[in-house]
Amino acid sequence: MKSIRFLLLLFCVFNMNAQQTLTLEDAIKIALENNYDIKIAGNNVKITEANTSIGNAGMLPKVTATVVDNNGIQNLKQTRADGTVNSLDNAKNNSLNYGVGLDWTIFDGFKMFAKHDQLKALQQLGATQLKQTILNKVSDVTAIYYDLVQQQQQLNALDTTIVISNQRLTLAQNRYTIGKASKLETLNAQVDLNTDTTTLLRQKELFANTKIALNQQLARDTKLDFKVIPEIKIDNQLQLPNLTELAFKQNPELEALVINKRVSELQLKQVKGTRYPTVKVNTGYNFAETKSDLGFTTQTSSRGLNYGFSASLNLFDGFNQHRTEKVAKLEIENSKIAIEQQNKTLESQLNSAFQTYLTNLELMQLEAKNEAIAKQNLDITLDKFRIGTITTLEFRTAQLNFINAKVRNTNTQYQAKLSEIALKELAGNLSF
Repeated sequence: MKSIRFLLLLFCVFNMNAQQTLTLEDAIKIALENNYDIKIAGNNVKITEANTSIGNAGMLPKVTATVVDNNGIQNLKQTRADGTVNSLDNAKNNSLNYGVGLDWTIFDGFKMFAKHDQLKALQQLGATQLKQTILNKVSDVTAIYYDLVQQQQQLNALDTTIVISNQRLTLAQNRYTIGKASKLETLNAQVDLNTDTTTLLRQKELFANTKIALNQQLARDTKLDFKVIPEIKIDNQLQLPNLTELAFKQNPELEALVINKRVSELQLKQVKGTRYPTVKVNTGYNFAETKSDLGFTTQTSSRGLNYGFSASLNLFDGFNQHRTEKVAKLEIENSKIAIEQQNKTLESQLNSAFQTYLTNLELMQLEAKNEAIAKQNLDITLDKFRIGTITTLEFRTAQLNFINAKVRNTNTQYQAKLSEIALKELAGNLSF
């Protein structure tokens, strides 16, 4: 039996060493590299970067090369004024035109400049949306990671209670053997051990499923096993004024609304540009050649430069100009309202989350003390149970009190960490 236990111990140690230790930093790095939402948002940023060009804004000329070649074979008959008749079967004719032309809008009421600025704003909006996606993903990964940490701590506590329940069962069996306890005490100890084992198995199931969820967030093999760092560090130095100041400066949702307001303003500028004339210049160099087997002229050719300009002004379009400007102004007004609403919402979320954060910090201290007291009470109760001075019910109560205190303590630490993450995410200051 000693040899078997030794081999089992070696096997467990080997498995633990074989598991990869996944730090929070590594998890976040993997998520940023692999996560599908981040990849899509990153590609969207590249799309807006590609679209942000003076050519897309209409500032550059368009140069077009053209070639037109027409050929024909016909049976021709010509009757001249003097009555002479000329005819030719299968007469060939050919027309060839080619050249290069340039069209350039040199003035359109400053719409092209407004559009270029709008493209820049849309590029900033894409970057802000990417930042929001990254913040959300970092928040999700961090929350799941620390959920695993607190579950691991609860597993350790349950492992401890299994050891204690086994000791209790052994003591009950020994006391029953020597006639100092009834069979009922042994049966109660066995039932409690089975109950603790069931709880442990359920906790292991939850722990395994949470690992799968984290692997899914990291976009990697969900069967991959790993260990987490068994520690929850809480930043207890957060201050509401600092968080509020940061949030109003760099909260991604608020940034996006501000950028959308700028986009609406530039859209209005483009709409107003329609009130001005549009001036275009054009030039080109063309070559033309025609050939015909029958006629007064059997061959002609020309080549040369042509140039000119055009101007147009919208005088009346059924009041659409007025309607479009009115709609654009209302879009700007809606953007302002959305920013004001988000400011109030953000302030409310910060105040609520900070109050939760402060409460959780106080609960952490309280539950840490409760755990220490429960552990001390369990040690004393265990010693008394060994010498038979207390009942099994009193011992079980002390045991459950310790487990509950341990679970509450780890859960309070986890909730405090979630509060910290929520505050930093609102402030746009979540480290990654």
